[in-house]
Formats: sequence, structure tokens, C-alpha cells
Amino acid sequence: MTPNDAAPVEANGVRLCVQTFGSPADPTVLLISGAASPMDGWDAGFCARLAAGGRHVVRYDQRDTGRSVATPAGAPDYTFSDLIADAVGLLDALDVDRAHLVGISMGGAVAQCVAVTHPERVATLTLVSTSPAGPTGSELPPPSERMRAAFADPAPEPDWSDRAAVIGYLVEGERLFTGSSPFDEEAARETSGRIVDRTTNIEAAMKNHFVLREAEKPVTVRLADVTAPTLVLHGTEDPLFPLDHARALAEGIPDARLVVLEGVGHQAPPARVWDTVVPAVLRHTHPEDRS
Repeated sequence: MTPNDAAPVEANGVRLCVQTFGSPADPTVLLISGAASPMDGWDAGFCARLAAGGRHVVRYDQRDTGRSVATPAGAPDYTFSDLIADAVGLLDALDVDRAHLVGISMGGAVAQCVAVTHPERVATLTLVSTSPAGPTGSELPPPSERMRAAFADPAPEPDWSDRAAVIGYLVEGERLFTGSSPFDEEAARETSGRIVDRTTNIEAAMKNHFVLREAEKPVTVRLADVTAPTLVLHGTEDPLFPLDHARALAEGIPDARLVVLEGVGHQAPPARVWDTVVPAVLRHTHPEDRS
């Protein structure tokens, strides 16, 4: 399925860069990326597979990533609540009344918040490699030992003007989050090069989502309040959000269904599991096929 060219749209008062796959006449699947990740975090081949199944697939650069609006590194002028409003504003800009939201990591938190604040806009919810965006009543396990060690002693920042150094930094960062399956360094390097080349301010992209201030009236998520049919996709070897985070989502959201991905880490579904993930998402986003 040939994608349309990525293009800017005005949504929620800011410029967001968007790319679509498939026909707008088909049900819309909005892919919401994780922190510091542009639309490239969703592989174009994955998007094309969903579009070939009769879905209008939309991926976009969140603020400070890719070609969307950029702010100074370390000083974002927006809050997490603005990212929630951006997703809704993007549906408005695309003339989409209701969409199937698919969010990964931080994007999963955004999707959960949209589902409770704008339930009329959410046909279904798919949560990938993420964690409850609100209290669960029980303590969830921390990141793995290797992740805690990496957080305690982070890799030095690259020279952000040195393309090769930044690509290497991104590749090693991605390697840290993968599971035990072989890491495809060549593919990671190709994607990282594309990200560096199309990002307005790569330093801001890598930093700003992690220093967001909260809005005066933050969104409160109670999983029991999520009314959209929900699918949870989670790797058995997620080093950031161990599998119990996914179980908490599946148990807390009424009638949610969990699909466990063997050997997958904290990452967008790699190609080796597309034969599991794509049919699951297509069934979930087609009411007659959902069971």
C-alpha cells in the first residue's frame, strides 16, 4: 500500500506533520508514538499491512519530533495535556469523527487519556508496550536491573550537530530497550538516519518529552472508566514496563484482552511478530470480527 507524502496540518493550534496510508473511506487507525519518537517509530511496512486490511492508517510526529512544531531543547512550551489535545485536534483536522487509537509507551498514556476525556471520539483502544496512566491499587514492578543501571549512569550526550554520532546514540538507545531476539542493527541504523535527517531539532526531540510540566488540571485516568473496547499488546521481555503492567491494564479496563508477544521488549512490534499483531489489530478494529 503506497503511503501519501508526509505533510503538515494545523491541529490544536500548532503544526503537526502527518502521513496517511490507505483510503480515507476506511475506518481510521491513529498511531500515537512514544516519548521522543517521531512517526518513524511505526514502521511503514507495518502501516501498509494495516492499510491493506482495509484501514485508513494515520501516523504523525508529536510536538518536538520529526517535522512537527519544535521548541528549544530542554524548554518545551507545552504540557502533557497538550499532547492529549493534539491527538483530538488531529482527528478534527482530518475530519474524522471516531478513530481506532493505537498508542505505544507514552503514546499509550495519551491514548488512555483521550479515551476517558473524549470517549465519543474513540472507537477502540490498542495499548502497546505501555502502563496504566492512572492508579491501579497495587504496586507495579520497576524497570529491569539493566534499565535502572542505564538510568543511573546514562550514556554521554552526543554532539547534536554530528550526524554519525547522533545516529550511533539512537541505535544504542534502541538496543537497550529490545528483548532477547536478535537486534537488527542495520534496520535500526537506517531508521535512525531517517529520523535525524527529517527532525527539525534532534536535541529537543530527544529531551523535551521527558521534562514536560503538568497542566494545572491534569487528566485523571481510572481504568474502570475506559469504555472503548481495548486490546493490550505487550512483550514478555519489556525492560521498562514488565509484563505485569500489561496485566494491570487488561484487568483494570472492562473486557480488555491481552496478547503477549514472546521475546519482544519495549518496542514497536518488530516484523517477526506482525503475523500475530496485524491480524489482532484488524480483528479488534472490526466489530463483527472482535471476540
